[in-house]
Order: sequence, then structure tokens, then C-alpha cells
Amino acid sequence: MKSNALKKRTMTAVLGLFLLLGIGMTSSAVVQAQWQDRNWQRDQIRRQRDWEREQQIRRQRDYRNDDWRYNNGGSFQLRQTALNAGYNEGIKEGRKDRRNGEGFEYRDEEDYRNANTDYSSRLGSRELYRQFFRQGFVNGYSDGYRGY
Repeated sequence: MKSNALKKRTMTAVLGLFLLLGIGMTSSAVVQAQWQDRNWQRDQIRRQRDWEREQQIRRQRDYRNDDWRYNNGGSFQLRQTALNAGYNEGIKEGRKDRRNGEGFEYRDEEDYRNANTDYSSRLGSRELYRQFFRQGFVNGYSDGYRGY
């Protein structure tokens, strides 16, 4: 009885060992075959270069966009001053038109047409200031007319 149990354990251990060796050799052969395949290596290297080139192009494009935005979009202070001044004037005019029962029309307002409230030459371009002022005015007028 002891010999049958011993044989059974030995056979199980040998079978398990062969199983592990077979798995190890098979996976090693697959990995080795991939690295020995020169086409596969070239493809990997080409993909890596393409990816790096794409990242570099994205960084350059983002830098150019930021550069254009900051040079042509005016300073932060110009934008904020114009948007705030426009919004404040717009909300006053919108509330006044709603209170007086007038129609929703911001383009007939003098402040919208002039668009120079709080402008100072130290901020930069007057035309750029007017554009931002009018954006803020429209938003403020809408809020004021709708009762916000």
C-alpha cells in the first residue's frame, strides 16, 4: 500500500514538473520568436518614432496656438475689464428695458454702440476692448432682461 501511494506521488510530481517545463519552454519560444523577427522589431521602432513625432507636432501646434492667443487676444486684464464692464452695463440696460416693457433689443443701446466704458489706453487695443465689451454686454443684457 505504501508503495502505491509513493508511486502515485512520484508520478504526480513528475507530471507536474513536465507540465511546468512545457509551459515555460513554450512561452519562452514565443517571446524569443518575436524578438528574433526583424520585421516585428522594425515595426515597433517605427511606431515609437511615429508616436514621438506626433507628440512633438502636437506640442508645437499647442505652443503656436497659445502664442497667437496671447499676442492677438489681448492681455488678461483687457479681457476681464471689458467683459466685466460690458456685463455690468448690459445687466442695467436689460433690467431697465424689461421694467419699461420694451422689446429685447440690445443693439439700440448707446453703451453697446460706444463700447468704451472703463477703457484705458494702458489696457491695449481699443477695438479688441470693444469686442470683449460687447460680448459681456450681450450676456449681461440677456440676464438683466430675463430677470436674473
